[in-house]
Amino acid sequence: MKLRSLAALLLALALAGCGWFKQGEIDVTADWSAQRLYNEAKEEMSGGNWNKAVKLFEKLEARYPYGRYAQQAQLEIAYAYYRDNEPASAVAAADRFIKLHPNHPNVDYAYYLKGVVNFNEDMGILADYAEQDPAERDPKSMRDAFDAFKELAVKFPESKYTPDALARMRWLVNALASHELAVARYYMKRGAYVAAANRAQFTMKTYPETPSSEEALAILAAAYDQMGLPELRDDTVRVLAKNFPRSPYLNTKYAGRQAPWWKLWAGD
Repeated sequence: MKLRSLAALLLALALAGCGWFKQGEIDVTADWSAQRLYNEAKEEMSGGNWNKAVKLFEKLEARYPYGRYAQQAQLEIAYAYYRDNEPASAVAAADRFIKLHPNHPNVDYAYYLKGVVNFNEDMGILADYAEQDPAERDPKSMRDAFDAFKELAVKFPESKYTPDALARMRWLVNALASHELAVARYYMKRGAYVAAANRAQFTMKTYPETPSSEEALAILAAAYDQMGLPELRDDTVRVLAKNFPRSPYLNTKYAGRQAPWWKLWAGD
């Protein structure tokens, strides 16, 4: 009899270890207050358990939708998704918070978080760009980050997050201009001179105050030369000389090449 009881016990333990018996059928948080749910979720965040934290915050919001803890939980969910490498969910959560609570004292953080999520998402995929043609790259995340930071700076100029947002915006403008310049070079080397000229013009018009403007002018002159438009080429060279009188692109022996400098982008 004892052997049968022992065998039954061992079988039950084995089945439990295999996951046949689930403890999740009883919700231990059923009688928790909003404050306890919030505190427990914050504890999970402190331990890096972002997914568990999100679930607790969601329970908090579902059970106590009108309290101050619920509002804060919505913002915490956005941050937890961001730290859990779920950028799309993080942005969606931040957008939801902004829509539901446009006058919340912490809404400026929601805008800032949107910018940071997109900013870091783009940084994460930059490594993939190394083996990718510049023309195929999509700087959407950089543009979305810039827009979020800009909205923060315009709506909340006194926010503690605005100085950092402005600094990131300056970096993003230069990065976006560099991207357009890389595409222009790509088209030049492949003989797509009209496309290269368009990209160079777009760079100068959209990002006129960036360092990329100098090379954009040089590429535009090179494209005009390759298209057999010497007058436009010479006009562009004059603009380059006026705005960047010390530009190395004005040197016909630039980079040790004896050929006219505007042939530098046309390939060998």
